[in-house]
Amino acid sequence: MSGPLVSLVLATHNAHKVTELRQILGAQLDGIDLMIYDGPEPVEDGDSFEANALIKARAASAHTGFAAIADDSGIAVATLGGAPGINSARYAGTRDDADNVRLLLTNLQGTDDRSAEFLCAAALVLPDGRETVELSRWSGSVLLEPVGDGGFGYDPVFMPVGYGISAAELHPDEKNMISHRARAFEALMPTVRRLLLGQPT
Repeated sequence: MSGPLVSLVLATHNAHKVTELRQILGAQLDGIDLMIYDGPEPVEDGDSFEANALIKARAASAHTGFAAIADDSGIAVATLGGAPGINSARYAGTRDDADNVRLLLTNLQGTDDRSAEFLCAAALVLPDGRETVELSRWSGSVLLEPVGDGGFGYDPVFMPVGYGISAAELHPDEKNMISHRARAFEALMPTVRRLLLGQPT
């Protein structure tokens, strides 16, 4: 695509998410300069993944003056009433992935029903106040112990439906085609390209 690039801020300080989203979005970023947000982190006090994604995108857009995208994601376990849910990143109180996984496995000891799903809300906010958000799910179950060195967060203990391995054992290219984050941003990108580049959906 010729002409100047349109600026779009990615509202996260999480280096893993930055790498993963660049891989997921790939050619969908043609004509777009994806900028990494370096401003202050807002308080994520929403009561849903959608609300928290919008909080982050609004803060990044307000701080930079550009359109911004953000996501909020986590794992919801059926037998725990949907927990950790929106508290996934701070489940153990330390914001450490290994601590969060350890607490989840402890809370599931002796439980037969280990069904779970990853959820991701991807949000777009424009400086003029227009905004949209998409929510996607990735069903699976929680393993008895962590397996695999890839991914991050709860990936080592999450086995997607239809697979006999953990999300942490999936090749990044494969994970980025089927994950909750991939699905959410794929659903959001047509709106991003329409509003930023004037492309029809």
